[in-house]
Amino acid sequence: MLSQAEREAIDTQVRHAAYPRAAVADALLVVQKSRGWVSDEGVRDVAQALCLTSEEVEGVATFFELVFRKPVGKHVILLCDSVSCWIVGEEGIMEHARKSLGIAPGETTSDGQFTLLPVGCLGACDQGPAMMIDGELFVELTPDRFDSILERCRAGAGSTK
Repeated sequence: MLSQAEREAIDTQVRHAAYPRAAVADALLVVQKSRGWVSDEGVRDVAQALCLTSEEVEGVATFFELVFRKPVGKHVILLCDSVSCWIVGEEGIMEHARKSLGIAPGETTSDGQFTLLPVGCLGACDQGPAMMIDGELFVELTPDRFDSILERCRAGAGSTK
């Protein structure tokens, strides 16, 4: 069941959309922000709020790669694997991330701190390799820069830039 805050946030998204179906992705992100990820119950809640079927909402949830359909870590690392980032060394950064974190793409560290997810594009094609952590974009990654950013996350620093 949606909380009052979730319901109000989704209602706001619906008011700004041309029609309720156009607000599905935003509504899913409201639930995710509140709950950390979007469970099957979250999909049903959004469907009910928007007068859609669960299948219609699930179609958006599984298509949109920024909707997390399973629990994620405290910090979600989105590593761009587009061709632009790949050309300038994304594979090396991904390998470094895998070794540094001890996880494969799509997994979460055993302490629940980090989830590593490859994404299609972060829109920083001229500054790759790029990653986003907790909504902050980091560009021109090197293994040392990656480690420094993660260390700031571990230390709980406000901004990781």
